[in-house]
Amino acid sequence: MNSPPASPADATPHGTVDDLALVLVGGGARAAYQVGFLRGLLTQHPRLHLPIISGSSAGAINAVYLAAQVGPLPDAVDGLVNLWRAQRVDQVFKVDTLSLAGLVLRWGLRLVSGGGVLAPEVQGLLDTAPLREFLEHTLQPSASGEIVGIGRNIAARRLRALAVTTSSYSTGQSVIWVQGADIDDWERPNRRSRKAAITVEHIMASSAIPLFFPAVRLDDGWYGDGGIRMMTPCSPAIHLGARRILAISNKYRRSADEADEPVLRSYPPPAQIAGQLLQAMFLDDLDRDGWNLRRLNQLVAPLPPEQRRGLQPVELVVIRPSQDLGRLARTFEPQLPFLFRHLTRSLGSRETTSPDLLSLLMFQQDYIERLMELGEADAERQADAVAALLTRSS
Repeated sequence: MNSPPASPADATPHGTVDDLALVLVGGGARAAYQVGFLRGLLTQHPRLHLPIISGSSAGAINAVYLAAQVGPLPDAVDGLVNLWRAQRVDQVFKVDTLSLAGLVLRWGLRLVSGGGVLAPEVQGLLDTAPLREFLEHTLQPSASGEIVGIGRNIAARRLRALAVTTSSYSTGQSVIWVQGADIDDWERPNRRSRKAAITVEHIMASSAIPLFFPAVRLDDGWYGDGGIRMMTPCSPAIHLGARRILAISNKYRRSADEADEPVLRSYPPPAQIAGQLLQAMFLDDLDRDGWNLRRLNQLVAPLPPEQRRGLQPVELVVIRPSQDLGRLARTFEPQLPFLFRHLTRSLGSRETTSPDLLSLLMFQQDYIERLMELGEADAERQADAVAALLTRSS
């Protein structure tokens, strides 16, 4: 990457304040937007240091990749860009006729079996074996499964901590798997942390979209998408010591007029209902968390330190797309593999002007390229807000 000379205001190098965190939320294929934004950000701040990284769902893929690279951050982001550019639907889940037809048949038999002993076992509407193979090839874990680059960065103090959020289907809790130095466990209502050497299985669990992607077995049970019960996506970073947070959302903020404009005229099809449910899980929580954090800052900041009861103000900048990523997905839908496109249309993906469900599954080269271009352009649009966060010290 050709980068301009670093300014003295660029974020903290080794040996100084390490309270900056990057928070990457979920959204399936929408996570390509995060990569484009980071590339634009590194053009402006080539010496950026990210001591704390937290990710959930598809954001966990980006978070772990960045945490595992031992070279300069601009090189790591360039590598992530190239990985997303090479991504295809069939590298995430199987879309060949035999695989999709077999899954549809097994689900059909399961539904009509009444739960009998002959009911076939089903684990998700889609087979994500290609994604596991892709991650293993990319991250090259050790024989024990550990992604060794993360440990090396922590030992070298290039990384303070990495957090990957999952949801336990066994207990209903959000479980945050943390790898770092001098990290204390924490527990809050319906969420808790666990120390672990992060593996590909943790990423697969965190990104397992409910019903569509199969759950993943970790130490003590089955786990799925980290966005299911995680009401406070910034909290892992705060527990890990963050006092400045850069969070990248994949949700476009509609104007009042846009919000009142209906996206369909007929009875809502399954794709529309599922899309809104998944948006509520992956994208809305960051809005609520940011609002609560701002209110808490207003209460805490005026108090002298001895009266804060351990609380500290936390600066938060939330980055949002300047365009609706769901509406963009509709433009690129005709290029999807035939049978997969046929199945999504049967769910009603063409009956809405903003097919949010489709946008989560649109691992299509042209759509991903457009998201990264948009993210890079938005980095320029929001440069002042980000620069103010990066140059502010605790």
